[in-house]
Amino acid sequence: MKMTTVLFDLDGTLLPMDNDEFTRGYFRLLTLKLAPYGYDPEHLTAAVWAGMAAMVKNDGNRSNEEAFWENFLGNYGKKAEADKPLFEEFYRREFQEARKLCGYNPKAAETVHALKEMGIRTGLATNPIFPAVATEARIRWAGLEPSDFELRTTYENTGLCKPDPDYYRDIADRMKVSPKECVMVGNDVTEDMAARKAGMQVFLLTDCLINREHEDIERYPHGSFKEFWDFFDISRFL
Repeated sequence: MKMTTVLFDLDGTLLPMDNDEFTRGYFRLLTLKLAPYGYDPEHLTAAVWAGMAAMVKNDGNRSNEEAFWENFLGNYGKKAEADKPLFEEFYRREFQEARKLCGYNPKAAETVHALKEMGIRTGLATNPIFPAVATEARIRWAGLEPSDFELRTTYENTGLCKPDPDYYRDIADRMKVSPKECVMVGNDVTEDMAARKAGMQVFLLTDCLINREHEDIERYPHGSFKEFWDFFDISRFL
């Protein structure tokens, strides 16, 4: 089957970063923002992690946004519901400081733009645990625009998470393509290479490799963006 579509992960793939460093910085910014409003940093951090876990367990019957807030409100009640505008403001303002925790690789934007010029469809398959405003900010930090992707998964528009293969099947369904027409490019062995279980081809970008289970990565096509183009040339796109 002709390959028509390339899906990209964002964090650690198009946007270079140390995931642990970024996570620590994210929580530092979030707790600094909300501590003056009565949110204990330790309790807040635990509640956000619990909300993220609820999103990962989501089965698609509701959005990840709904799954997160149902769990989060279970920890904080009506206070958190009234404070939702503070969280929204955080992502518009203070979250932007997290850009300092990220790198930049011009090859990322060059690759996306080159694929589009060749008529290849592109989608952003970033784990949908962030609101759209935060996802769009990180896209721009990578030197791209949200409009560079036909579909961008966010916690508002998606009800599944990686590494569930149904997350990838859902993307293909929404883009109206067969999974067999897609290649998933990502840096996380567990989360991104799960696309293979959905019937997609995969490419493991190793610049910011995450391999928590210490898998043998030789089973996957892998390397930098240069090696991606070598892989691309021998695959059935054209």
